[in-house]
Amino acid sequence: MTKPLKAGELSERESEFEIWQREYAAAVGSEKTVRNRSGIEVKPLYTPQDWQGEYATDLGYPGQPPYARGIYASMHRGRTWSQRQLIGLGTPTDYNARLLEMIAQGTTAVSLIPCNSVFRGYDMDEVHAELLGTCGVVANTVEHMEQCLAGVDLAHTSCAMNDPSPFTLLALMLATAKRRGVDWRTISGTSNQSDYLSHYVANHMFFRIALPGARRILTDHIEFCNRHLPRWNPMSVVGQHTQQAGATPAESMAFTLSSAIQYAEDCVARGMEPDAFLPRFTFFFDISVSLFEEIAKFRAGRRIWARITPERFGARDPRSWRFKFHGQTSGVDLTRQQPLNNIARVTVQAIAGILGGLQSLHTDAYDEALSCPTEFGARIAVNTQNILREEAHLTDVIDPLGGSYYIESLTDEMEQKILGVMAQVEAAGGMYAAVEQGLVQKMIGASARGFQESIESGAQTVVGVNAYQVEEGKGERQALPTPDPAKMQAHIAAFKAYKQARSQAAVQQAQDRLAAAANDPQQNIFERVVEVAEAGCTHGEICATLRRELGFGQPLVMV
Repeated sequence: MTKPLKAGELSERESEFEIWQREYAAAVGSEKTVRNRSGIEVKPLYTPQDWQGEYATDLGYPGQPPYARGIYASMHRGRTWSQRQLIGLGTPTDYNARLLEMIAQGTTAVSLIPCNSVFRGYDMDEVHAELLGTCGVVANTVEHMEQCLAGVDLAHTSCAMNDPSPFTLLALMLATAKRRGVDWRTISGTSNQSDYLSHYVANHMFFRIALPGARRILTDHIEFCNRHLPRWNPMSVVGQHTQQAGATPAESMAFTLSSAIQYAEDCVARGMEPDAFLPRFTFFFDISVSLFEEIAKFRAGRRIWARITPERFGARDPRSWRFKFHGQTSGVDLTRQQPLNNIARVTVQAIAGILGGLQSLHTDAYDEALSCPTEFGARIAVNTQNILREEAHLTDVIDPLGGSYYIESLTDEMEQKILGVMAQVEAAGGMYAAVEQGLVQKMIGASARGFQESIESGAQTVVGVNAYQVEEGKGERQALPTPDPAKMQAHIAAFKAYKQARSQAAVQQAQDRLAAAANDPQQNIFERVVEVAEAGCTHGEICATLRRELGFGQPLVMV
């Protein structure tokens, strides 16, 4: 052991740090600079010299600004995250059976994923039948929503509708609640796909309506929900799409915060008070396997939002300053090769989200790289959360990495990276203008290309893909079978019969009212969407009417 130094000896002898530097260099020789996915250099060791922050101003206490350590005083020690497993499967009866099974396994909230045909804005009889129900539930009417949510207490169960503009799934759920006599004021949950800008730049399938129309519908949606659904979160700003499209974690956080600023400014321009709508703003993030980087991303995002809300918008209610977010483990990190390895990846991602201070969590099934999750895969995904909470005791200590020289230094560096990207967006005129110009798309494309090149060169190891490859045996890649064709054909036939049995005159009148609202700025479009859903109009009919009046979405593709 090195003899401790006495006062005044630092100039005469090597310091302990210098001894370590020399011994480290001798052990590892020359090495390449290590950088995380956001491009931040990662040193081999962190000491008190790497973080010069002040506890009160840079960390503080949980539930108090700057919220680096969490937005609630008790965090997961007092109330753990909600297990909000995204579920989408086949017909409404298929979905309901899987949902009730997941609730029995520990899922505490509903998150409905519709079929891709729904995401694209079409009814089931407008697309190829063999594509239906392979990625989500085929729900086009109030009756379908009633079947999906059979056995679910809407007054006491939080529900997330993965529901792009014009938010037909929420409209169908509200109609279902009215049929059951459930007071809308008791309904809680989130419009989980309300961020049309993220759809435009990174998820073209979800984008249905031209940018100006989508902008108006979202503001109408927020206004309606604030008035009629006080426990509903109408604004979920989505960082998941941009990160899954290739943005770095720092870029994704920056784009998300810039979008939140844009949406808040649009609400203020409509005449809404910041403290009336900001408490219902939520965020939705991808969680990559880059453990410490993701933890620092979330801690930095909380600090930035806690400054933006009072300084830029004048928010005075502490609830407006809270950075509430849902996390989903990253599907793009999962591999088709050796898919059982994905269980380890998901576990690491989940730990990052939990230690990063999330409010709700979806853990991917290991087989989501192959198909819609099997029941076996979904059960493992749910139990991964149960194990981390109950066996690994991740809820015992609030922000257990707080004060780590590495974590605090990395949080500071992530914050600077995020603010730098936000400054570029701001210089372009804000997020809406930056998206119109293609700036955001170019940045995502460049980062996606760089990461893919690192995999192809071997600089980034992906187990089973470019390293540690093995010949896989039969049974390694068990995918969920496609929905029963006969069952899906029966679902389509019942849907066609439903449409024929309706009063065509009443349906046409309802669609005419919706079209009129789209052309009258004084009317609330989402209010009309709810009305026409109650009148029996289908999801596809509502989307078609608004596409016709407001324009079809044509995302800008940058090359």
